[in-house]
Amino acid sequence: MQRMFPIQTGRLTLLAALSGFAITSQADVLPAPVQALADQGISIHGQFEAPGGMRGYGASVQGQDMAIYLTADGEHAIVGTLMDSAGNDLTEAQLDEHVRVPLEAETWQLLEESHWIQDGNPDAPRVIYTFTDANCPYCRQLWQQTRPWVEAGEVQLRHIMVGILAPNSPALAATLLGADDPAEALHRHSDGESLSASAQPRDIEEQVYANNQLFDELGLYATPTSAYQRETDTGLLRIDRIQGMPNEARLLDMMGSEAP
Repeated sequence: MQRMFPIQTGRLTLLAALSGFAITSQADVLPAPVQALADQGISIHGQFEAPGGMRGYGASVQGQDMAIYLTADGEHAIVGTLMDSAGNDLTEAQLDEHVRVPLEAETWQLLEESHWIQDGNPDAPRVIYTFTDANCPYCRQLWQQTRPWVEAGEVQLRHIMVGILAPNSPALAATLLGADDPAEALHRHSDGESLSASAQPRDIEEQVYANNQLFDELGLYATPTSAYQRETDTGLLRIDRIQGMPNEARLLDMMGSEAP
């Protein structure tokens, strides 16, 4: 049965997939109250300065990010949102810097290390990863809509080939990944040429399996799903994603400019 193709935008992280693993690089042993929370399955990702003599820790559990505040005496931990006297949220920015940004950096690295087909100039300044199924008509539609930016050398698409929509989707993905010229094979297929599955070596089949696993670990359910980086006003790199076909405004956001 085919998956639905709704349009959905937002952040793309591996928070849920990584929530069982602490990635803190702190050399010091965690204070006892914070360690007690870690022992209960909460992952501690980093620490930051907090008002009132407290120390803050960025953390997550079961896909939910949170802040932990260690009291000045080091004997108690408070989980929640810290507000100042004017009602300003002092926690959200710390979660961005100490939890979401490092996890999204790991996610971006996983996308880079996945098995994808280059579409466009590899030196193009803007990189977009898109999960693509050979049986997905919306993937071919996205391919067509992105041609102006790709052909102008402004954007490179990296198609992470998955097999999720039909029984022959994994075989078709492997056929494209294993082609003598994968970029040309994907180009012809996306331009309407019929594609037939052919037997591929075991390592190519395993590449499709690994891509499917990544798709599931990221909690995705639609193809195409596209991921790209944007820089915040504070200079942090975040990942935005679009599940399904973007509307015109979101397409321009993803491409980073008007069509050339």
